[in-house]
Amino acid sequence: MIDLTGLETRPAQTWGAIRLVPLVRPRPITDLRLHHQVYGEDLTVVSLPDKSTYTAYVPHALVATWSKDGTPAAAYGTQLGDPAQCAPVRFTRKMARRGAGPDRLRFLPLHLAMEGYLALHFGGPSIAWEEWSRRAIKQGLSPREEAAYTGASVQGLDDALRIFEIHEGQCGMVIYVGDLAASATVVPHPEDYRALHPTLVQDMYGELIYTNALYSPPVHDFTASLGEVTSMAGLRAEAARVRAEWSGFHTSVMAAGLLDASHAFDPVYRMGRFTLSRFLPSFERQRENHIGEVITDERGLVAYLKTFRLSEAQIRRGHLLTVLAAHDWHLGSAAEALGIDAVRLALRLDRAGFGHLLRQDILDGYRSQRRR
Repeated sequence: MIDLTGLETRPAQTWGAIRLVPLVRPRPITDLRLHHQVYGEDLTVVSLPDKSTYTAYVPHALVATWSKDGTPAAAYGTQLGDPAQCAPVRFTRKMARRGAGPDRLRFLPLHLAMEGYLALHFGGPSIAWEEWSRRAIKQGLSPREEAAYTGASVQGLDDALRIFEIHEGQCGMVIYVGDLAASATVVPHPEDYRALHPTLVQDMYGELIYTNALYSPPVHDFTASLGEVTSMAGLRAEAARVRAEWSGFHTSVMAAGLLDASHAFDPVYRMGRFTLSRFLPSFERQRENHIGEVITDERGLVAYLKTFRLSEAQIRRGHLLTVLAAHDWHLGSAAEALGIDAVRLALRLDRAGFGHLLRQDILDGYRSQRRR
């Protein structure tokens, strides 16, 4: 579960199919600060520990600064150099890399999480069963790729982020598209959020969110219903009641698929009393599945959060790989666990884009059986 204790929701703001739910910290975190480091390259290539590479468009990195004794940390600015002259490509050694000092860390927002998803059972078959191709045994799932859209491509999102107000104390935002939870962003301090708010339109969003923005009708505002009010004290009490009701509805209903889901957390870097981790979902079918990264304190409370909602096709791929790995990549055992036969499982793998893992003659035989 993701614990957003310490954050309060404010009334949602709507624009077409976009619903923005502000998250406010009554008590900001001062000993961890974030700022962004802008990249001007068209492409970023990251070298990974297993000697593979991760290639993507990365508009900026986040730089975390923290203090070890609880004193306030400063968020430093960034000075941009002259742009590269042609075909700019940035090469970096790690997704999360220690900065110039012992209390600074540079990491690539959302790409840290996406790398974890792409690396899911990346090594491929652990046993050389006869169904798997030589390529699958030698190279595993390399190369793996997934498509995503920038926020600028999500219809209406740039206008919504530009028009709506930023609340006092706001440290985050949950974005809904057609009332599907698209992403959640949380930062430690309101000043960090004001600096990073424009970058939400540069974040990655999944295919489901992109298409929902195109075809979903405008969403409706939630209107407050006040009881009888005869004094200012009564008005304040009614406003507090409505705010609490909205907050409870948002947490228990609208964001339940994100906050209450089961996630597997993978710690990446320790920063004083904070820990940077990425997480993967359970890949349960027919429900929300989000990947993401999070910085938590020693009590497990969220200081930073970025999430990415997977499409049904991405969930299906993650589910298939998880079931195969759980059964040592034995096609028959995995098919039995899914309640189908090996032929149907092989064809599912082919439709999911993993057909190259199977020997061509075996796959052709399964296709022939299916036609008959």
